[in-house]
Amino acid sequence: MPRIFDNINLSLLPALKRSTINAYRADFCVGYFNLRGWKELSEDIDRFVGGEEYQARILIGMQKLPRDDIKKLMSRNDDPMLDLKTAAELKKHILGELREQLTIGLPTNAHEAALQKLAQQISEGKVRIKLFLGSQLHAKLYLLFRNDSDQPRIAYLGSSNLTFSGLQGQGELNVDVVDHDASQKLAKWFQERWGDDWCLDISDDIKDIIEESWAREDLIPPYYIYLKMAYHLSQEARTGLDEFVIPSIFEDQLFPYQVAAVKIAAHHLNKRNGVLIGDVVGLGKTIMATALASIFENDFGLETLIICPKNLVEMWKDYVHKYRLHADVLPISQVQQKFPEMRRYRLMIIDESHNLRNREGKRYHAIHDYIEHNDCKVILLTATPYNKTYLDLSNQIRLFLPEDQDIGIRPERRLHEIGEIEFTRRHQAGLTTLAAFEKSEYADDWRELMRLFLVRRTRSFIKNNYGTHDPDNDRVYLTMKNGQRSYFPDRIPQNPEVQD
Repeated sequence: MPRIFDNINLSLLPALKRSTINAYRADFCVGYFNLRGWKELSEDIDRFVGGEEYQARILIGMQKLPRDDIKKLMSRNDDPMLDLKTAAELKKHILGELREQLTIGLPTNAHEAALQKLAQQISEGKVRIKLFLGSQLHAKLYLLFRNDSDQPRIAYLGSSNLTFSGLQGQGELNVDVVDHDASQKLAKWFQERWGDDWCLDISDDIKDIIEESWAREDLIPPYYIYLKMAYHLSQEARTGLDEFVIPSIFEDQLFPYQVAAVKIAAHHLNKRNGVLIGDVVGLGKTIMATALASIFENDFGLETLIICPKNLVEMWKDYVHKYRLHADVLPISQVQQKFPEMRRYRLMIIDESHNLRNREGKRYHAIHDYIEHNDCKVILLTATPYNKTYLDLSNQIRLFLPEDQDIGIRPERRLHEIGEIEFTRRHQAGLTTLAAFEKSEYADDWRELMRLFLVRRTRSFIKNNYGTHDPDNDRVYLTMKNGQRSYFPDRIPQNPEVQD
């Protein structure tokens, strides 16, 4: 009778390791191959001599395809539609997914050692990996060849992929096959697919992926790491700078640093439905928000509702009139009264948004409900994004971002501290959501989150990156497009007079 390995009553991994220790060759067919998961079998496979008859052969089936039209090509009829160009595209896609695996989660010494071992085993001929493109292949087979006349082959057949979860971390259903005839037929089945014309060798490609990653054996010069980090951290900003055009009415009104901020903010607003402009006092958040609203009026036909403290209403009305913006201005004190009869605006500017740090307030709920009901894009303006806790930030972002929406990043520092399983058990929140970040108190996590939503510069940043030094008076200035100079004021602290 075959044994059942369900990873509940009996785990597959221990049995597979015992069989591998006594084997001289292995054939694995899996639908998904996790590069980091290789560490579970790496040491056992390392005992193989290497070479065609003494190696581990891994056949990866097609688990996920890049486009629906390519899926149609996977049906091997009498007149197969797969060609070399399509095969190359599929191979590129799968290799991209394997490369992406190494960008998820924090690297560990154990994973690094396992990846380096895999690259070494490929070089030594102990491991060979192919990608099967002939049809969609979801089979999971682990076949071990042994120097045992009574039991020359043992197979494990079922649902487990070559991942930690598949081998022992989650419920599966597998059986062992020791019958001579059955195991021989399985070996023949594997060999037919291994030798298929559309079975492409990707061993060297995977070796290259490892050697180009953080797991490479050669140390990467710190300067290269710095450049790589700078490239990725600036990707949002670089995209925004090329994506939008400032309306002509603002050409002579904005400094270069304001132009950059407006374009970057436009990228965030278009991609994520909201942005927080958090420049310090005096850098022109009002005119930047006006220019941003003008972009979305011109490009997308959106009209704007501006919500602000009562003492700023007249200032905002002046800006609306001066820059011919299709907008209405409403004091925040009237939102509960006016919103029920307010027509639909698709873009909202909230000035002094730090006043909405408490999401339990009635005004907060009124504004949140209006944004949600009318599917508004939101521009938040504040020089003090948070006061006491990072929740001040998330409460403002919650105005336009649902707490359970996938934002594509995780609070890695917090997850590293307690682990993904414990985090999910304790907090019941999706790992890539705003709710997950609210469980972290690490500044690194919040910096990563706000990189997606916040545009914030200080005077020192503007001075150092956009200013020009005037040697005549040893001061720094900015130049308007009309050539006019605007000097940074000199701040000279003075001691207050002491009165008796």
